[in-house]
Amino acid sequence: MKKFFYTFIMAVLALTSLNSCLGDVGKDEYRNWRESNEEWFEFQVASGQYTQYIASWDPSARTLIRWHNDTMLTRNNLKPLITSTVDVKYRLSLYNGTRVDSSYTSSSTSQADSIYRSIVSNNVEGWMIALTHMHVGDSCTVIIPYQQGYGSTKKSDDLLPYSNLVFDMKLVDIYKYRTN
Repeated sequence: MKKFFYTFIMAVLALTSLNSCLGDVGKDEYRNWRESNEEWFEFQVASGQYTQYIASWDPSARTLIRWHNDTMLTRNNLKPLITSTVDVKYRLSLYNGTRVDSSYTSSSTSQADSIYRSIVSNNVEGWMIALTHMHVGDSCTVIIPYQQGYGSTKKSDDLLPYSNLVFDMKLVDIYKYRTN
């Protein structure tokens, strides 16, 4: 019985070591990509073209926004909550300009006129930060650092781990919002 126990423990330790080694290979594989994304994001912060917004629920989470409309004209419009269902038009690209996704071409967009409908909290953290700072009618470019995007997860051949997300987006409406 002792021999089986020790064999089992050795097998678990061997599998754990193998798994941690494979994890390091993935980190090295995308090291240059990650570093390029980090340097580009910090350059955008320093450029002064974007306003940095910090999540009220997580002081380490940030997103950059550059407004394309006069926010003084939309400041009295509705503003979504984290639980709101919103209608958004967007285009997604990477920091190097590679187009990744768009509500204009997505087959998952079931609404008319290229609208992506979703509950704010069902999106990546960077979208939650951006949307909760927008008013209906606002149009902007949003830069989401990979930590508030998909992190170290590979989503597709175009969307690699450690990818900053660059969205051109417009908050079209807050679905089924009713006033009293």
